[in-house]
Parts: sequence; C-alpha cells; structure tokens
Amino acid sequence: MKDRSQGFDLARLIEERGAERYELHTRHLNHQLPRMLHTLGFDKVYERAEGAYFWDADGNDYLDMLAGFGVMGLGRHHPVVRRALHDVLDASLADLTRFDCQPLPGLLAEKLLAHSPHLDRVFFGNSGTEAVETALKFARYATGKPRILYCDHAFHGLTAGSLSVNGERGFRDGFAPLLPDTAIALGDLDALRRELKRGDVAGLVVEPIQGKGVHASPPGFLREAQDLLHRHKAVLVVDEVQTGLGRTGDFYAYQHEEGVEPDLLCVAKALSGGYVPVGATIGKDWIFKRVYSSMDRVLVHSASFGSNAQAMAAGLAVLAVMEDEETVANARRTGDLLRERLAALVGRYELLHEVRGRGLMIGIEFGRPSSLKLRSRWAMLQAARKGLFAQMVVVPLLQKHRILTQVSGDHLEVIKLIPPLVIGEPEVDRFVTAFTAVMDDAHSGGGLVWDFGRTLVKQAVANR
Repeated sequence: MKDRSQGFDLARLIEERGAERYELHTRHLNHQLPRMLHTLGFDKVYERAEGAYFWDADGNDYLDMLAGFGVMGLGRHHPVVRRALHDVLDASLADLTRFDCQPLPGLLAEKLLAHSPHLDRVFFGNSGTEAVETALKFARYATGKPRILYCDHAFHGLTAGSLSVNGERGFRDGFAPLLPDTAIALGDLDALRRELKRGDVAGLVVEPIQGKGVHASPPGFLREAQDLLHRHKAVLVVDEVQTGLGRTGDFYAYQHEEGVEPDLLCVAKALSGGYVPVGATIGKDWIFKRVYSSMDRVLVHSASFGSNAQAMAAGLAVLAVMEDEETVANARRTGDLLRERLAALVGRYELLHEVRGRGLMIGIEFGRPSSLKLRSRWAMLQAARKGLFAQMVVVPLLQKHRILTQVSGDHLEVIKLIPPLVIGEPEVDRFVTAFTAVMDDAHSGGGLVWDFGRTLVKQAVANR
C-alpha cells in the first residue's frame, strides 16, 4: 500500500511546537489545569521518561512517586511492553472486524483468570470507569434489582454510572440526577443489613483500599459483606482499578482477606503498561450467561475499541513481566520498607500523625501539632482551606528534591504514594531523605514550606 502521509513528521511536529504545550492546553483543553500547575510550580517541561524517572531538558532527574495515578505499574517504557506493541503493529492483524474471534483477547483473558480464582469470564473495555460501568450493568441485570450500594469517600470513576457510586460530593455536584444508589460507611455491616432488607439491592461495589485517604476496609468486612449480599441474592463487586495487579503486595488487594470471592472484579490502569487504555470486568459464569442469554443478546453490552490488538498485547506483556520480574513480591518488600521507615518518623514530627497502607500504596497523614507556634500556623491554614498543609509538603518535594507526589484527595491532609512497582531501596532512600528534610523545614517554622503556605492561603481566600 502506497504511503500517502509522507508529509507528516511527528518528531518534527513535537520539536517545532512542543514549547507551546501549556499555551495550547490553555487555549484548547481544560484551561484550569495549566492555571493550577503554574500556581503550584508544577509547570515543568519533562523531555523523556524511563522506569520510575523523568528528565528535564537540563538532564535533571525526577523521581516519580505517582505513577500516573497508578497507570505506570511497570514504570515508563518498559522494553518488553514496548517491543510487544511494535510486534503487534508489525503483524498487521485483521483487528476489530467485529465478526471473528482473534486470539489475543482469549489469551489475555486466560492469563487474567489464572490470577483470579473463582472467576470465569472477562469483558474488555477501555478504562477503569468503563469496567465499573460494565459491573453495574451486569449486577443489575443478573439480579433483576435496581440499586447499588457504595461506600462514603469511594472513587469508582467519573462517567454517569460510576459517578452514581462515587462517594465524593465535589465530583457529583451539578451532574444530577444520577442513578438511584445509596452510600454506606466503609465497614458498616449494620447499614449494609438495613439496606439489603429493602429487597431491591443488586450489589455492593467497594475498593479494598480506598484511593482517597488510603483507608483499608476493616478486617473481615469484605468476607462478612459477601455473605450478607449472597443471603439476599445480591453480588459483591470489588473495584481493583487502582489496587489490582500487585499494587498492595498481592495480585489483588482483596486477597489479603481470606475467604473473599468477588462476583465481579474491575481492573484497569496498570494492565495497560502505560501505553494503550484497557479495562477489564472479570466475573462469574452465571452472571455472564444471564447477560448474554441468547444470540439475540450477543451485542447487548460491547465496546467499539474493546479487545483491540494493541491493548491485548500490552496486557499480555504486562502480565509476563510481572511473573518474570516478580513484581508483586517486590511491591510487598519495597512497600514494607518504605512504610516502616516513614512510620518511624511519626514520633519525631508533631505534624506527622500516621503512615498507613499496604504494599506500594501508602498514605501519609498530617494533623494538628501540639506546640503553640506550629498550632497557630496550622489553624491559619485550616481556616483558609483544609488540605493546604499536605499541598505545602508536595510542592517542596518537587521543587527542591525533584520528587513528584500528590495529595490523596481534595480537603485532605494526606499524601498518597503510588510509585511504579519496580522501585527499590535506592528510591526509598531518596524519598525518605527528602521527606525528612521537608519535615525538618516545616517544624523549624520557616523556609520554603511556610513561604509557599502563605501563597496558598492567599489563593484559597481569593477563590472563595
């Protein structure tokens, strides 16, 4: 086939227009994002990335402790995933014909199911929110009931269905009416019993560890909730979009609790290898067979780009790397080390209240200090806007120590660490050394932390 696009040169386009990145975004995309980045001093220009690091034009390296909100589980540009994508493109497969069965989706489903005991079938979509949307539809259809329960402060996505089970008002405001779903507190079995007695509950969707604040479900909650749900002919939907694929030191976070067998399981993010969006809803055979009950219903739920060859190849490569490089074990080992070293600082700094989490999903929570001098400054920040102190820690970590982190949610004094699962002891040393320096600065009562705090207070007051 003759190449008629010889005039297109991507490398030249990036070279010629790359410096306009923030201006282009302001003009054509979400104009508030560049504004926020400029305010925080996060408006960096990263030239390249590999593994757990970025580099700027001057050759300075930046440690990534955010992993694209968990997408970059293997770090950036893992050579095995990259090669798999080159290979699948070079193969020129007859992809997405819609009226055949290509091998890659079946092979990826087979590999995922090998890690997912008690589950039988997979639906491939394109994102985490789409995986949740699929689970909501399947739960409703399979049970014949309309209502889904979810937990306060949950995050399951931002499309209309998943937004209906999003436990944060700030995301929901202005988008009503949503689906008729009901929130309960994470771990509240009495509330679950009360709602189930109404007889209209299709299921409960829950994160084993909530992304907002990094709060784990109480021990025994998932298992007891599962038993209650099944007694009332409802299903347990476990959202592992962020916690799955090794993040918490097991392949899935629900596996930390014995006896839990989800009816539907949602994964995405790290399955992409950081390249091609992919989401998967994994479920029990009886659910899929009720949804796809006849040939007339063969396309009752589908996705135009679901199961595309590039996404399937990326997923297969990711799972192969995880096995070959023992990524899950590394996440557990390195996460334990990082969490233990940070927890040892709690008694040393009065502003540091708790370190929690599992594997490489760690929450660092700050709170009201005891000394009068620091207490007055803390009160000033809280009066302007809750969550400013955590942001004050995030900024010098980037500006002074070249470490990218972020707060774990709006109005929270919590930083969430979700680095690539490939980090090791050198990255732990670098982060703990930098974090200690920032804490020293904050407790001295001066320096970059409190200087930036005054800027944030002015910004918060101006935005009221």
